[in-house]
Amino acid sequence: MVSGNSNQISNFWMLLLLAIGAYLVHGHKGTKVGFYSTTCPQAESIVSSTVQCHFNSDHTVAAGLLRMHFHDCFMRGCDASVLIVDPNTQKKAVANLGLRGYEVIDDAKTQLEAACPGVVSFTDILALAARDSVVKVNGSSWVVPTGRRDGRVSLVSDADNLPAFNDSIDVQKQKFSALGLNTQDLVVLVGGRTIGTSDCQFFQYKMYNFTKERNGVVDPSINPAFLPQLRALCPQYGDGSKHVALDTYSPNRFDTSYIRNLRIGQGILESDQMLWNDASTKAKVKHLLLGLNFKVEFGNSMIKMSNIGVKIGNSGEIRQVCSKIN
Repeated sequence: MVSGNSNQISNFWMLLLLAIGAYLVHGHKGTKVGFYSTTCPQAESIVSSTVQCHFNSDHTVAAGLLRMHFHDCFMRGCDASVLIVDPNTQKKAVANLGLRGYEVIDDAKTQLEAACPGVVSFTDILALAARDSVVKVNGSSWVVPTGRRDGRVSLVSDADNLPAFNDSIDVQKQKFSALGLNTQDLVVLVGGRTIGTSDCQFFQYKMYNFTKERNGVVDPSINPAFLPQLRALCPQYGDGSKHVALDTYSPNRFDTSYIRNLRIGQGILESDQMLWNDASTKAKVKHLLLGLNFKVEFGNSMIKMSNIGVKIGNSGEIRQVCSKIN
């Protein structure tokens, strides 16, 4: 009888391990790790070397590629629709005007087409380039399931799905939850801003006119000792389009510095500082700082995010040109 129970337990754990293995190898909705292993075995190395080449010339391209992938997935699912150019496409939305790194995607696609014509999608290039960019700035790598196809629709209104710099915690949670991401994913992915930048126009109001009723009112969540530094970066009547590093300590290194800044009242974007000030997310921030491995958790959340709204088969295409559907 004992032997029978032992065999049942053994079989249970074997099935569980097989299930976990299948999850790691296969992505979601038809994607899987190594999708191009036979059709274009050099695909990932081509993307990686292309990112490296551009990174050598401009280190800030890493943040640009990570942000582009994030925006693409949040608007209409991960389908490279952010790349399409037309008067009413996502690219024209105000939230996307600052996206950069298009030349890296174009360069990678050109090399991939020379090696394996019509095989690798722009969507997969975006996902791989985002991963490789994080690695270049001292982040950890993660396996990227591939096999996504490119979308054929892109609308300015899709940008309404993007988290905004002044969204409340409830709104942020709703936007993430609608895409299958939980509160931990929210906190972890915000941590990716450790290598990001923001225009002054998106947080100047916090320092000079927070209530929008009269001048001189400062966001009470800002650390008073940090205020002079922030005002020096973005004067009240200065250039609103000036780029400022969101992580004032280690802007070119992928680490927990930006998350730590929230704890001491130095989160630059209002929506980010709310993560520490709101009890429902503060616990997640603490766990990320004190127990969880941020770099590993970031990779896990990126895998989840990269499988939002994936298109396979006839629901998408392998786009030939970055900016237009076939």
